[in-house]
Amino acid sequence: MAAAAMDCQQAVTNGVHKDGDAAEWKQVAELRAVTEAQDPACKDEDDHMLRRFLRARDHNIGKASAMLLKYLKWKPTAKPGGSISEEEVAHELSQGKLCLQGHDRQGRPMIYGFGARHHPSNRDMDEFKRFVVYVLDATVARLPPGQEKFAAVADLKGWGYSNCDIRAYLAALEIMQNYYPERLGRVFLVHVPYVFMAAWKIVYPFIDDNTKKKFVFVSDKELDWTLREAIDDAQLPEMYGGKLKLASSPPAAANK
Repeated sequence: MAAAAMDCQQAVTNGVHKDGDAAEWKQVAELRAVTEAQDPACKDEDDHMLRRFLRARDHNIGKASAMLLKYLKWKPTAKPGGSISEEEVAHELSQGKLCLQGHDRQGRPMIYGFGARHHPSNRDMDEFKRFVVYVLDATVARLPPGQEKFAAVADLKGWGYSNCDIRAYLAALEIMQNYYPERLGRVFLVHVPYVFMAAWKIVYPFIDDNTKKKFVFVSDKELDWTLREAIDDAQLPEMYGGKLKLASSPPAAANK
């Protein structure tokens, strides 16, 4: 355990980690030492991964280690082959409920979700969870150097009670918060119908405090200004007045 901490601390001293402060990287070394002592699989995770878990628990090493150990136990079960294939989520992909294209002005890859295309009567929960992992992994793969977060637009135009799926929303939230911490940058909720707020009130208490502030409700009146401020015209989809043509292909194929 001491050797692991010394190795990481030496990397900090040698200037390998140039982003962030030395004190934080020292905590990352401590987190690695504590976690590797309980699960050697932690050796396969890089320091930036550990730093995200550390930040997600406000730099409390004990809480961050517990969170990281849970992730290390979940990972081989959720992705036994190391990743999720398109075949494993074919039904979810066929519905076109998500599109992964473009970046915002900060270089964060975008996810566009269309709530009215999701129907709880037409989904298998196990496949849906695999789909969430598939999409998050595909999004992470699109991250440019130096960027760790993604952004999203959740378009709820046409959303109604037949689309309401609290179990799926909570499952997606759990996966994102527990296993992909500090990956979400911002979510714009647009074209939000009044009936959606009943579902939101149920989900909201399950969102951690650091994540709550990343959800932004955008009124129709402010939609154009808000999206254009965040996303360059060339990267903004045509449906929002931009020049980007959204593809209908699966997320992994529409990642340019």
